[in-house]
Amino acid sequence: MTEINKEGSARPSSGRAFLSRTEKTPRCTPFWRGITVPPLKAHIIFWSLLVLGFALDLWTKKAVFDFLEHQPNNRYSIINGFLQLVMMENIGAAFGIASGQRYLLAAFSIVALIVIFGIFLYSPTERKLIHVALGLFAAGVCGNLYDRLFNNRGAVRDFIDVVYWPGKHWPAFNVADSLLCIGVGLMIIACIFTDKSPPEHVQQQK
Repeated sequence: MTEINKEGSARPSSGRAFLSRTEKTPRCTPFWRGITVPPLKAHIIFWSLLVLGFALDLWTKKAVFDFLEHQPNNRYSIINGFLQLVMMENIGAAFGIASGQRYLLAAFSIVALIVIFGIFLYSPTERKLIHVALGLFAAGVCGNLYDRLFNNRGAVRDFIDVVYWPGKHWPAFNVADSLLCIGVGLMIIACIFTDKSPPEHVQQQK
């Protein structure tokens, strides 16, 4: 449809102008379209670290607890006055937080795993350090989640005791806790020090 203005020239009708503006309106993109499929190397790194770390945590817990059952006072000194193995069960989170809240802590662990898997799907494929960090972190979460679900009273088995000052003991921890800390540290390093410039093929296209 064409309208005639006062000068006698033709111009598009307001209806067509409205349609053209409507056609240019961006549509919302479904969230699942933003999910990328990580390359094979990323899957190998992530899942290998998750499975190996999880298995290592469960094996060390069982092996150390079986060993300490036959030791005096269920303790064994590795470095006198600094490092020893102990039999401890923690029914809370780190530093005894949320003590006795077995299923609440298990739910938090499950949510954490979902978040980790989501980050893995959205993470840049070039950053292998992020995949390493996520794999270690997921292994640590799975290790402690297993204890919360299947161990007596939902207690997490800890056995590493460190004396950081004469008479001062750091809260006992396990391999899963170590994997969690290493994963967080690597993630911080990856976020701070990794080059954020686009890959070379993207720069060439520009």
